[in-house]
Amino acid sequence: MIQVAEKIFVGTDSDCFYDDKDDWVVVHACKDPCHKTAVGYRGNLHRTHPNYLIFENGSHLFLNMVDMNMPLSHEFTKPIVTTALKFMENHIATKNILVHCNLGQSRSPALVMLYLAKRQKSIRNSSFEDAREDFINLFPNCQLGSGIETYLANFWDDLE
Repeated sequence: MIQVAEKIFVGTDSDCFYDDKDDWVVVHACKDPCHKTAVGYRGNLHRTHPNYLIFENGSHLFLNMVDMNMPLSHEFTKPIVTTALKFMENHIATKNILVHCNLGQSRSPALVMLYLAKRQKSIRNSSFEDAREDFINLFPNCQLGSGIETYLANFWDDLE
């Protein structure tokens, strides 16, 4: 787990926890194993399931988020991103925030970068390229997957 900003941490599967800790909230930015475990399914969940994209349970937000080499669907990714940013914003005043994915290099850094640019305004928000440049200074381990990178480049101005 690496602290990227005050009260904001990026982590991997090894940092993941499911219990409630008084001073923490967790954004689980991975379908497997976290979203699957929380919602209780194997394989794929049907798109009509009420928790297909997002499942919030107290201090935990479980996202059906995958890291693909192809561009991500705006229809599915925007609600995930918007909910994650709002969840972080709702808890930052009183909690530490762990945002984790499997390797802590793509999905979780992407969400933290968006939060710092779009909500905290602590890094540049003028473009995805500017935000990425500023964010890499804070988190050099950032290695966005091509699908997430393309998505952010294409939809940066549409994400809040």
